[in-house]
Amino acid sequence: MRTNKDAALKRLGRLEGQVRGIARMVEEDRYCVDVLTQVAAVRAALKGVEKLVIEDHAAHCIEATLASGDREDQRAKFTELLALLDKARG
Repeated sequence: MRTNKDAALKRLGRLEGQVRGIARMVEEDRYCVDVLTQVAAVRAALKGVEKLVIEDHAAHCIEATLASGDREDQRAKFTELLALLDKARG
């Protein structure tokens, strides 16, 4: 991961704070809908981090494999990328 590293780390730092906030909400017996709203926000933010990492994987790892000309490695990376995208849709 290169291009999006700083952005991903920044988002993960915010996520860490959000998760701690959710833990406090649960400890304080806050209204379930409020807790679930925050959980959904964290899930959406994680999807954003996932997108950044996939973009970097495609821009660097996949691109390098294509440039290498190694057909076996290209197939393996393509299959790997499809599996990642399938998990991302989750």
